[in-house]
Amino acid sequence: MKITRAGLLKASPFIALVAGFAGGALAIAPIASETFQAPAQQQAGEPSLQLVQAEPLVRAAPSSRGEVQLSFAPVVTRASPAVVNVYAQRVRRAMARDPFFGRFSAPRVEQSLGSGVIVRNDGIIVTNNHVIEGAQSLKVVMADRREFDAELLLADPRVDLAVLRINTGGERMPTLPFADTQNGLQVGDLVLAIGNPYGLEQTVTSGIISALARTDVGISDYAFFIQTDAAINRGNSGGALVDMSGALVGINSAIFSETGGSNGIGFAIPSEMVRRVVESAVAGGTSVVRPWLGARLQNMTQELARSMGLPRPEGVLVTELYPRSAGERAGLRNGDVILTVAGAQVRDDAAVRYQFATQRPGARVPLTVLRDGRQVELTANAEEPPGGAPDPRELTGRHPLSGARVVTLTPATAEASGLDPFADGVFIQALDRGGVAARLGFRPGDIIDEINGQPIRDAAQLDRAMAQGRGWVIGLERNGQRATIRF
Repeated sequence: MKITRAGLLKASPFIALVAGFAGGALAIAPIASETFQAPAQQQAGEPSLQLVQAEPLVRAAPSSRGEVQLSFAPVVTRASPAVVNVYAQRVRRAMARDPFFGRFSAPRVEQSLGSGVIVRNDGIIVTNNHVIEGAQSLKVVMADRREFDAELLLADPRVDLAVLRINTGGERMPTLPFADTQNGLQVGDLVLAIGNPYGLEQTVTSGIISALARTDVGISDYAFFIQTDAAINRGNSGGALVDMSGALVGINSAIFSETGGSNGIGFAIPSEMVRRVVESAVAGGTSVVRPWLGARLQNMTQELARSMGLPRPEGVLVTELYPRSAGERAGLRNGDVILTVAGAQVRDDAAVRYQFATQRPGARVPLTVLRDGRQVELTANAEEPPGGAPDPRELTGRHPLSGARVVTLTPATAEASGLDPFADGVFIQALDRGGVAARLGFRPGDIIDEINGQPIRDAAQLDRAMAQGRGWVIGLERNGQRATIRF
């Protein structure tokens, strides 16, 4: 079943995904703040600027009754000081009635509560984006009850992560090292979820990894979730999922629930994606640059595997390559079946996209593909999609698209907006609510590729075509469906 956060609003009382509410948080608009510029060279006495990787976890089955009765307390003692409360506050103005003054606009303070994890000892904290989205002020409360004001360094709604910073006054804070979930995590491993559910002080629950690489959950654009049966409830969002060495496996983000409480199906964002977002934030970035392979992919089915002479469905089929993309220059061909990316097996297009997106820009990424019945090893460059930053254009005048802000479709702008990077044309980035386009039913994300029979390639061409016409036939694509609209 495909689950989306938008679908939560339409879900029946019996089945609901609690994504935004796993943290008891409000889904409100993001805020902007100054970015943290990482110093070029670390000075003596300054906090460490290195992200710490945990040592590999050694697994062994209990060999005695005493081992079975061992406690999780040492792990909790090691990990819990690095898990914090995150309070996000915003002020809303709402119309209220007064017996003397009639209707007036009254401010109303809203506060959401979630959890966070200190990942660097100079006060860098990671949490879920939906915990802090739209807040005017942020406060972090440590496990020892000390309170700090926090600033937002980077918000990444597409993966539901946000990076905060607190002023530690030079004090080195407790941290959690990152676990290697790609190579060191298995289904059945014991894990602990640490957070602050329902506004209670720090709470620890235990469970196992019940599934890996969940790509069909639909909570974020880069889904590759770790699934756990450790109890996760409202307020746990942004909290830590840790292994038995006290290393950070992932950031708890959502639950699947029939009632709004824990049903034993929780989802965490893997530490590899968390680490990439943190690295971008501390380097001074305002957004995360994600490498793009440039291949259109098709999931392998039993029928497709049989038609290709494969003994079983495996890998992902390449059906198209963007010209001069990283995939094409690496030697990928149409008809290749991608089996692994950076050493990790892939079973669907979302997994390929995730594995490539978590690579550092400039890295050399090994690919294993099946071609003509034999395995071929290729290497692709991890580079951002072409097309650069969006160049929005506000459309005005007496025509149906007046009030729309449009952007030329390129792989870069399409990837940033969750659209098809192979599509041509112009898409609507935003709408003036009172404008003509909004009143006529146009929506953000609509792709316009034709006006009066003429292909549209960029925003400037669309602006000219709308300004010069007196009647318009608009070719439009929405959610994969094509329509022609006459005005």
